[in-house]
Formats: sequence, C-alpha cells, structure tokens
Amino acid sequence: MELAFAGPVIEWRGPSPYYFVTVPAAESADIREVAAMATYGWGVIPVEARIGGTAFTTSLFPKDGGYLLPLKNAVRKPQGLSAGDDVSVAMTVRL
Repeated sequence: MELAFAGPVIEWRGPSPYYFVTVPAAESADIREVAAMATYGWGVIPVEARIGGTAFTTSLFPKDGGYLLPLKNAVRKPQGLSAGDDVSVAMTVRL
C-alpha cells in the first residue's frame, strides 16, 4: 500500500525527545484496513518512507486511533526539519 500525505513535524517531550509526523485520518483509516496483515506486534506497522531525498525504514506507532511516523535525527537533520515544519511524506506499508 502506497500513501502520500503532508503534515507538521511534532516533538514529543518525554524522557527522550523524539519527533514525529502525524498520519492524517484518511490515510490512517486505509492503514487500519491492512493493519492485521502488516503488524508484527503491539500495533506497530512497518513502513518504508521518503521525505525529500531521504529514504528510510521505520514502524508507525499507533496513537489515538491514528498513527505517528517517527523521524530519527538521521532523517530530520539532512532535511533541516524541526518541530512545526510542514513536510511531505511518501510511504509504503510493508505487508
């Protein structure tokens, strides 16, 4: 399943700060339809994503009926992204 969406970078300020992009509701609903085939446990969904010229693999985190796409520093820094920046994401759910 291939998806494309845009959204702001958000910062989670837990014990270890981390950055995410919230997957919009429509795309989250599409992901939920295949979640049982894709998840490897705890509701996380493996994906391949691309932001600008940076491609990476990660897993979506379930949150409040939707999903969060985590952004490691190795992804954010080359693209010059910080909290509040709008970002376009191309993503493939790995089934």
